[in-house]
This record gives sequence, C-alpha cells and structure tokens, in this order.
Amino acid sequence: MNTNVIIVIAIGFGALFAIWLIFYFIPVGLWFKALISDVRISLLQLVFMRWRKVPPAVIVNSMIAATKAGLKIDRDALEAHHLAGGNVQKVVNALISADKANMNLAFQTATAIDLAGRDVLEAVQMSVNPKVIDTPPVTAVAKDGIQLIAKARVTVRANIKQLVGGAGEETVLARVGEGVVSSIGSAQSHKTVLENPDSISRVVLEKGLDSGTAFEILSIDIADIDIGRNIGAVLQMDQANADKNIAQAKAEERRAMAVAQEQEMKAKAEEARANVIQAEAEIPKAIAGAFTTGNLGIMDYYRFKNIQADTKMRQSISDSPSIEDRGDASEDDRSDKR
Repeated sequence: MNTNVIIVIAIGFGALFAIWLIFYFIPVGLWFKALISDVRISLLQLVFMRWRKVPPAVIVNSMIAATKAGLKIDRDALEAHHLAGGNVQKVVNALISADKANMNLAFQTATAIDLAGRDVLEAVQMSVNPKVIDTPPVTAVAKDGIQLIAKARVTVRANIKQLVGGAGEETVLARVGEGVVSSIGSAQSHKTVLENPDSISRVVLEKGLDSGTAFEILSIDIADIDIGRNIGAVLQMDQANADKNIAQAKAEERRAMAVAQEQEMKAKAEEARANVIQAEAEIPKAIAGAFTTGNLGIMDYYRFKNIQADTKMRQSISDSPSIEDRGDASEDDRSDKR
C-alpha cells in the first residue's frame, strides 16, 4: 500500500476523533436544544459539567422539563444534588407531579426525601392515588375464649412531611395488627365481633396509628373474619389435666407416707416383742437371785409354777372351740357325709 494513502487515512481518523472529542466536551446540539426550549445555559457551563463529572444531558433535560411545566429550578442546585448521589430526574418529575396536583412540595424537601433513600416520585403518586395494604392474618381471642382470625385492608397515602425520618409500611402493619388484637380481645363475645366488624375499624382508627409514620391512614376495613379454635375450652382442659396430675401426685405422696408409717409401726412392734422376750429372759435370773438371797422359798417357787400351769390351762381352754361350736361342726360333718 502507498505510504501517502496510509498517511491520508491516519489523518482522516485523527480528524474524526478530534471532531468527536470537540463535540463531546462542547455539546453544541444540547446547548441549541436548551436555547430553543427557553433554558438559558452557556456553552461554557456545559463544558465545565463534563469536567465536574456531571452529565449535561441529565441536567439540561431536567431543566427543560421543569421550564415547560412552569417551574424555575436552579442549575447549580441540580448539579449539587447529582454530585450528592441523588436522582435528578426523579426529583424533577416529582416536583412537576406535585405542582400539577396542587401539592406544596419544595425543592429542598424533594431532594431530602430522595437522598434519604425513598422514592420521592412514588410518594407523590401515592399522595394523589392512595395505596391499599393487605395485612397478614391477625389471630386474637375474645373474652369468651373463641379465637378469631381477621384480615384487614389499610388505605394509606404518603405523608410528605414525614417521609424523612418517618416509620415505614412495616410499622403501620404492626400497629394495625396490634389494634385488631386489642379490639377483639376487649370484646365480650366473638359473636359481637362477627355481627359488627366495623367496630374493630373504629377502635383502631381512634388510636392514631399513623403517628410518627410516613403515611396517613385513611381507612381500615375488615376484609375477612374466620373462627378458629375454642382457646378457652382448651385452657380449661389443660388446667383440669394439670389439677388431676397434681392430685394424683399428692395422693401418691400420701400413700407412700402411709406405707412408710406402716413399716415404721411394724418395726416398732418387732422391737417391742424383742424387748418382751428380753425381759422374759431375765425372769429365771431373777428367780435364781431370789433363791440365793433367801427372798424366795421352795414352796413359793412351786406355787408360782402351779399358777403358771393353771394360767396355761385356762388359756388353752379359752382358745379351743366351744361345745356348741363342736356340735355344730359335727352336724355339718354328718350332713356332708350324707
């Protein structure tokens, strides 16, 4: 290939790159677009935006949209919000929507909401078109012990003044659930709640559940109420079983104490018998001692033996069956033989 051709091609590519570089740092088309849209911004400021790492198209398009909507927004404020990490287009769109809806939304408030991590455009839309939040099933027990399972629908709209620092949707749902539980729990009967479900809504709304939140509660509607278990009866059965187990334990304790006491009495009786036997074993020694000291004579000893024999005879007679009993027993024997 001819060297002159290569030089021409290189010069052409260089010229094209130079032209692209010039139009990149000097966005003439964007400046002309702003000019015909009645947005006053110098070409030099657009070049400076490139050097400040601010996309000129975002700033210019946002200023054009705001100007056409009748809003005056400072360019430096938009650049500062972009450099702070905010979404310029959403802020401008939110301001336009709020102005069309006759809402008083200041630029500083909108940028603060955006930098706080909330969707400012969605918040404005929710203020115009309220949002319906379905609560999860809430279980509560009336005073008669019947369990009720309620589902509520909460209609809320965004509270622009509370979006920065206000509690979110989860807090609203938790407070509504707490209010439903409190309302059902204070009812005398589950039938009252089933007959007048709107009483739950009135009680919950009177509590001011949207205080300190980023929302304003417009209405709370009970969508569905189901009957659950009879918690009162279950608790009574559990209490009865517990009382029965306690009574059985106490009865077992008394039986064990009675058995222990019986064994103790048997041991005492055996000990008493042993003492008697031991005392009887001392009688011959006492008699021998009486003979030795002369306090007991031979005749006294024989009289003592006669008394013992007489006592044994009488005891044997008393232990033997009577004549009538023997006669009755013999008649029974004869009847059996027949």
